[in-house]
Amino acid sequence: MPSLQARLCRSLPLPHQATAPRRFLVLKALTVRNFVLVDRLDIEFGPGLTVITGESGAGKSILLDALSLVLGARVQRSKIRPGTTGCDVSAEFDVSAQPQALAVLGEQEAFDTESEGNCLVRRAASAEGRSRAFVNGAAVTAAVLARLAEPLIDIHGQDQHRLVMRPDQQRRLLDDFGADAALAAAVADAHRRRTEAAAQLEAARADAQRRQERRTLLAYQTEELGALGEDLGRFDEIAATHRRLSRAQEIVAAIGAATTEIQDDLGSRASHILRAIEDAQDPHENLARASELMNSVQVFLEEAGDELRRYLDSFDAADETLADVDARLSALHDVARRHRVPPATLAEHLAALNEELKELADEDTRVVALEAEARDAATGFGQLAEQLSGQRREAAVPFAAKVTEAIRELGLSEASLEVRFSPAESAAGLESVDYIIATNPKYPAGRLGDIASGGEISRISLAIQLVAAEHSALPCMILDEADVGVGGTSADVLGRVLRRLSRSGQVIAITHAPQIAALADAHMKVVRNDDQDVAIVPLDEDGRVGELARMLGGRTVTEESRSYAATLLREGRGASD
Repeated sequence: MPSLQARLCRSLPLPHQATAPRRFLVLKALTVRNFVLVDRLDIEFGPGLTVITGESGAGKSILLDALSLVLGARVQRSKIRPGTTGCDVSAEFDVSAQPQALAVLGEQEAFDTESEGNCLVRRAASAEGRSRAFVNGAAVTAAVLARLAEPLIDIHGQDQHRLVMRPDQQRRLLDDFGADAALAAAVADAHRRRTEAAAQLEAARADAQRRQERRTLLAYQTEELGALGEDLGRFDEIAATHRRLSRAQEIVAAIGAATTEIQDDLGSRASHILRAIEDAQDPHENLARASELMNSVQVFLEEAGDELRRYLDSFDAADETLADVDARLSALHDVARRHRVPPATLAEHLAALNEELKELADEDTRVVALEAEARDAATGFGQLAEQLSGQRREAAVPFAAKVTEAIRELGLSEASLEVRFSPAESAAGLESVDYIIATNPKYPAGRLGDIASGGEISRISLAIQLVAAEHSALPCMILDEADVGVGGTSADVLGRVLRRLSRSGQVIAITHAPQIAALADAHMKVVRNDDQDVAIVPLDEDGRVGELARMLGGRTVTEESRSYAATLLREGRGASD
């Protein structure tokens, strides 16, 4: 995977120049304020090959750091110039020939009112680390900046040779050379859909299993509740009966005593009172009335006694009845405890369980539908991935041949590269990619990091990047000291490759190699002023000769070094690509 800087840099649009139809100009200008060692910096870029040189430590990397801000990178407080309230970076691009960038501008309603293809990106950051981003004056997010730049600029940083040793980066470079980017994106999307469909199916199956387990439990619970019969809704009644029967002995004793009292005491006393009234033999109306009432009392006492005796007769099998009621009541309590509901609500609970069981009993067709979706998604991914695999395998041989040629041009005359595939299914397709390198035919080949030395890795990595870039649709490439470890004839070869690439795109190279600088269409130099602030100045003919002389001879520039520099510059202008 490309570095964050590389991915961000790919977001910048490049303009098409009317006077040179095949020489694209994407990055037109860069303006920097209060960024690290930069107070004010204004740079204009042209088409073709532009080189940026300067002494070590002069601040050449600041250009890329500033550019990364307008491409969506995170703001680092350490990058803001000390003593200032914040930094401000602007970049102007021409995206007139870049449909994807134009589409982003359309989404954001951020077209330039004077020129639809002009794109001015600005990023302002405060000393506290907060930032704001604008495209043609419209406020946007950093994510929009990254999307705007993604398909346009490719930055090859100083650590790119380490990235090339990663299998995902090796696959990406092979894809840049010979695979359809739209197909690769479709494979990634199909993989995502397949993964999501598989996850949904797994969740649905788990849910179906839970539903089946719930149905089994509900069937058992409803059967258990149904076994209680009519008692299920008679808890209060059975509880009351249980309370009465559990006091049967106490009640029988009390009612028995009351019955005896009615018969032996109250009845006898009532008869005695009635005889006393009759013995008076006085027809007085009050006495007659009292006699009637006492007769009634005697009748009521006899009837009360009869009722009490019948009540006592109902307790003849009290022990047996109490045991039955106790068992019924215990059964209700046990079931209610297992179901965690009050015993009095068991009937309502059974009704609710039956309703839930009815709903769960409906046929579940969701799993069947998701199985079909998962099969379709897997088939779709497989078909697209097979197409992408075919493109990769078809591209592998010519890619390896071109890289081998480039490696040998860069000074490793016996080195060769082979592309090998291993099964490894992912969003990138059906295989992983390994670059197998042989630096000496006498020794076995192996992976890049296992076989090559540090200097060899730099050259091989550079060769791979250049071959991939030559076939890339990206209209701008920026290289940060890609010539590290390369010098002499190899540097001249690298310069010619870069110039060839610049005929169909914009190339900006930060370099220490005079052979590369002499082949450039434009030359800029990074310098420090008296206040140690960084500045970048375009060089004229005499300035280029002086800078080439410094690069050739170090700090001391002699007439001999200037003469050689002038010769190198003339040869560079006359050299064929």
